[in-house]
Amino acid sequence: MPVEPDGAAAEATVTGMWEALSRRDWDTVAAHLSPDCIYLDVPIGPTAAARGPADIVKRLKIGLAPLADYRNFPGLMVSNGSDVMYEHREEWHWPTGESAVLPFVTVHRVHDGAITLWKDYWDMAALTNHAPPTWLQDFATADMSWVFDATGLA
Repeated sequence: MPVEPDGAAAEATVTGMWEALSRRDWDTVAAHLSPDCIYLDVPIGPTAAARGPADIVKRLKIGLAPLADYRNFPGLMVSNGSDVMYEHREEWHWPTGESAVLPFVTVHRVHDGAITLWKDYWDMAALTNHAPPTWLQDFATADMSWVFDATGLA
């Protein structure tokens, strides 16, 4: 099936955002997101989504900012125009020495050069089995002002 003309542009937007996230360049990540973008960790569910660049970055920082090292490793990316599916893996390394390798499939929707929907599919056990013992406690006590209920929207 041929890719619609905007498929390459949508893939470039997604690639740019993931490159910025791998560097933890929060301003550039936010610049790739539309004002009403919804971010959803599918294993956690739609009631704990984030909406808008500022809240999505706030959400991402809870998990990624404390890490000693974080990297995204590119994989297969396919699109049908505005919808982009991206198979990749992330490596998380905590300052306390623990590390985790997390396989992901991410679905993005891109319109007018900005990501409007971002859904991550991953195995939470792959993270919690390798994270420091305090990781879930730290997450539970973090600023949760970003929480948005995306039920029926994503």
